[in-house]
Amino acid sequence: MKRVHIVGGGLAGLSAAVALARREIPTTMYEAGPQAGGRCRSYFDREMSCRLDNGNHLLLSGNQVAMAYLATIGARDTVMIPEVARFPFCDLESGERWTVAPNIGRIPWWLLVPRRRVPGTRLRDYLALGRLVRVGPEMTVAAALGGLGPLYRRLLEPLAIAALNTRPEVAQAQLLAAVVQGTLGQGGGACRPCLPREGLSESLVLPALGWCAARRGRLITGCRIAGVRTESGRVVALQGPKGEIAVGPDEAVVLAVPAWVAPTLLPGVPAPDAFEAILNLHYRSAGLSAGLPPEGTFLGLLGGTAEWAFVKKGVVSVTISAANALLDVAGEALAERVWKDLRRAFSLPEEMPPVRVVREKRATFQATAAQAARRPAADWPARHAGLTNVVLAGDWTATGLPATIEGAISSGIAAAAAVRAG
Repeated sequence: MKRVHIVGGGLAGLSAAVALARREIPTTMYEAGPQAGGRCRSYFDREMSCRLDNGNHLLLSGNQVAMAYLATIGARDTVMIPEVARFPFCDLESGERWTVAPNIGRIPWWLLVPRRRVPGTRLRDYLALGRLVRVGPEMTVAAALGGLGPLYRRLLEPLAIAALNTRPEVAQAQLLAAVVQGTLGQGGGACRPCLPREGLSESLVLPALGWCAARRGRLITGCRIAGVRTESGRVVALQGPKGEIAVGPDEAVVLAVPAWVAPTLLPGVPAPDAFEAILNLHYRSAGLSAGLPPEGTFLGLLGGTAEWAFVKKGVVSVTISAANALLDVAGEALAERVWKDLRRAFSLPEEMPPVRVVREKRATFQATAAQAARRPAADWPARHAGLTNVVLAGDWTATGLPATIEGAISSGIAAAAAVRAG
């Protein structure tokens, strides 16, 4: 194949480019924005005077596809991987703190040690997680697991919201099952939390661009593809900002665009059409070190507005998932509300430091059964539209995973494989 044109420079497009480059296929990536990375990128914030990740993303050591991607592009050492799995939590209402601490091996002996479990839970509560294997596509997380008392409220519910970005009352249990089977189901060794040493771009984006550039991969930023032209069952041109970009007879196209963009380029393609927001708040941490744990740590927060707090270089970052209801809250009011959570969690001063509020209005598709049914396979254009040289990529495609880093990278690999098959 002479070249593959990749529309979209997020993680799905990047992973497709990496997978194609491994087969010595040149790529050209067209990114509408000023830099690649999509929702997983870093930038320098002049007002905050520090570098920020646009969002907070937590990888687990059991995310095998993401870990293989990092290894391929030579970026495995850019993420911190602890020797053991530890998930600290704080109940902001009661002040109670605990740490969930799975053992490394696949035999979960940690469940026999009360101090390693969620307070108030019993061994049989954890054994009930096995019911996730048998859930049907219409079963919600709350219906499947909501009866597990403290285990649900203090661990499974916050983890489900973080992984699925959807309230458990409507979130599809099958998607959570896929996450649990690939991590906790493999033992504590697959549950070690991994955070970038510097930033998301330094781990997931820049190394991939450099690796692909050394293998005839090109990135063109500021290039929004507004449409495609088809003839005789194939895409023959992309409509760029400066005119048509020809797609030769020995070339293919990967559409690695957001779910709401794909139908505008390829009419008729099914795609999720309901989305959930994520809010991220970044507080400058200069002068706050006395009350903060070391950089590279995180804390689950229950009973407040914030859900997860990450201590990073120069900032304390907070994530609020499934946040559609908070989109209209003014930034200053939201920041003050969340700062109260952080003060209780870390014993911080009353005066709020400078803060940046980042709103991702359509961060992910709603992880419901109805939206999951709208997720197309990578080769949908060939199977259903008769277009032989175009495939789909994106965390919203039918990966069997929720809209996570693992899902996005998996979609790119699937797209690259479909290009080869075509």
